[in-house]
Amino acid sequence: MDKALQQHMLEQIADLHERPVGAFNLRADGVSVERQTTANIDIVTKKDKPGIDIIIAPGTKNEGVHIPVILAQAGLKDMVYNDFFVGEGADVTIVAGCGISCMGEEPMQHDGIHSFHIGKDAKVRYVEKHYAEGAGSGDRILNPVTIVEIDEGGYMEMETTQIRGVSSTVRDTSAKLGDGATLIIKEKIMTDGDQTAETNFQVDLDGAGSTADVVSRSVAKGTSYQVFNSHIHGNNECYGHTECDAILMEDGRVNAIPSLEANCIDASLIHEAAIGKIAGEQIIKLMTLGLTEEEAEEQIVNGFLK
Repeated sequence: MDKALQQHMLEQIADLHERPVGAFNLRADGVSVERQTTANIDIVTKKDKPGIDIIIAPGTKNEGVHIPVILAQAGLKDMVYNDFFVGEGADVTIVAGCGISCMGEEPMQHDGIHSFHIGKDAKVRYVEKHYAEGAGSGDRILNPVTIVEIDEGGYMEMETTQIRGVSSTVRDTSAKLGDGATLIIKEKIMTDGDQTAETNFQVDLDGAGSTADVVSRSVAKGTSYQVFNSHIHGNNECYGHTECDAILMEDGRVNAIPSLEANCIDASLIHEAAIGKIAGEQIIKLMTLGLTEEEAEEQIVNGFLK
């Protein structure tokens, strides 16, 4: 892969402008091409299927790991299985992301299955960005699957972003939380043209005192179509909240389906959904400050997805 393209894509999907400090694994066009480990974070190639095991030692603090994926080979369909084992009491940041550079007519696809095993009292911040570009006409397809298990007192915050270039995506996330565990999900999606995006969340609040907050913000432009499914099951004394806020532009469409299931008298569950176009007075107010209508819309969308 061309080094200039590789660096450009790393900047887009992982904000990497130089080789990162800490653990690192770069996958390009279906193979692992560069790797770096530390005393506390090991990365091991799986023997039975494509992918890696990321093993984070108990008590690891103030360290991070980057695992970007780049596709530039025409017609490539890539699938990878990554497992994260986060030891008790660790506090780490994990940065993933996939970028597709399409220059041909053939579809390109990456399906990433990420499984997180978060130990007792461990804390994880997980950042994932999906991005596609290129002059080619082929579809750019990204289908991430995220499976989360959080032990007692564990914490995970997920920040997932897809705001440009992806033709279609199905994003599946499932989680099981133990006693006192917390899961925070912040999703941002923008679609345009005839793009489609489907996100599916299922959270099982199994532990006493467990908490989940699932929030999606999205913008549907052109004739694009989005579906948001969120299911929270309160199986113990717990708190769960799910929210979908969407802006419609042009002929975009959004279908929001939040769902709650309380299986315990002490479960407290809330859902919210709001879909609509940008208010005219918001645009007018910004135009009085000297912005064009297009610039005003862009400013509002950028603020909404921030």
